[in-house]
Amino acid sequence: MIVKRTKLNLWERLYLPAIIQGFRVTVRHFFKKKVTMQYPEQKWTVPEGYRGAPYLVKDPEGRTKCVSCQLCEFICPPKAIRITPPGPGGSPEAGNVEKAPKEFDIDMLRCIYCGFCQEVCPEEAIFLMKDYSLTGLTRKEMVYNKEKLLALGGVHNDQIWKWKHK
Repeated sequence: MIVKRTKLNLWERLYLPAIIQGFRVTVRHFFKKKVTMQYPEQKWTVPEGYRGAPYLVKDPEGRTKCVSCQLCEFICPPKAIRITPPGPGGSPEAGNVEKAPKEFDIDMLRCIYCGFCQEVCPEEAIFLMKDYSLTGLTRKEMVYNKEKLLALGGVHNDQIWKWKHK
């Protein structure tokens, strides 16, 4: 099959009209309002309902609210959460919580920020951050352990007490 091409006239064969058209587009964009954000000086405002990275919280008495039920570990689609439950006898600093986790690690490189861990937690020990800029220089830095997760979360003052406090 042969495709017939129409002949270009003199005006179409010149490059000058195409160059002028390109300059017109450039000048038009030059005077438009800038939309580039100067990160990190300017930060994006996080909308309501944003699901960020998970973190752990403590109760008002400073005890870890997590009871090592491992539901968050089982529900996590990319398997980013790893919990090591305590051995027999539990942890002495846990107070009335019998099964405070020995280790609680979240690999933030694997986490997809779905929020399933927060939804499934019966003790309300996991919440999602509003921060969206997690950085690290190595893979090891991006695996957050229990201490780092608790430091991010701090103390959560809520009215619901799942266990009696002294």
